[in-house]
Amino acid sequence: MVLSSAVRLWLLPNAVLLAAMGVWGAIRYSHLPERIPKHIGVDGVDAWTDRSIGSAFVLVFVYTGMTVLLTGCAELTLRMTPRDELPDTKRPSFATGLSSSVLNRPGSRASARRIARALLLFDTCIGLTLLTGCGMLWRSTPEPDVPGWLFAAMTTPLLAGTAVTVAAALGDRKR
Repeated sequence: MVLSSAVRLWLLPNAVLLAAMGVWGAIRYSHLPERIPKHIGVDGVDAWTDRSIGSAFVLVFVYTGMTVLLTGCAELTLRMTPRDELPDTKRPSFATGLSSSVLNRPGSRASARRIARALLLFDTCIGLTLLTGCGMLWRSTPEPDVPGWLFAAMTTPLLAGTAVTVAAALGDRKR
């Protein structure tokens, strides 16, 4: 499938983040201790694992998967026929009971573009969150303590991305 130009442009920050994470991880890998954090909780690192490509790059792999998934969702949103372009016989209406159809279409092409951009922006926010996690995972010393700002640094981009995505979806419903 060839990605539309709108998706390619908004995918660029995600590709840059993914490349930066991969290069940074490749540089850091040989300097990592034999045991690296497996889980970081509120009280610090509470589980450890042996260093391996899989354990050291798990956040990069998760971000790759999320980028593929959200890019596909954005592209499908752009390719879907919006409600305002459907023939009158196929338009959802309360009278025919089609308003609660399984397929929740964007209201217009402009709305589809806003939703697709919001999904790709949300993916960028996920990348920023995981980049912060990589900084903790790829420390050169096996330090169980984590700074107090870590939780805020990891949740703030996710909350911002979620808010933008929900706003785009709700804005579509009002039109």
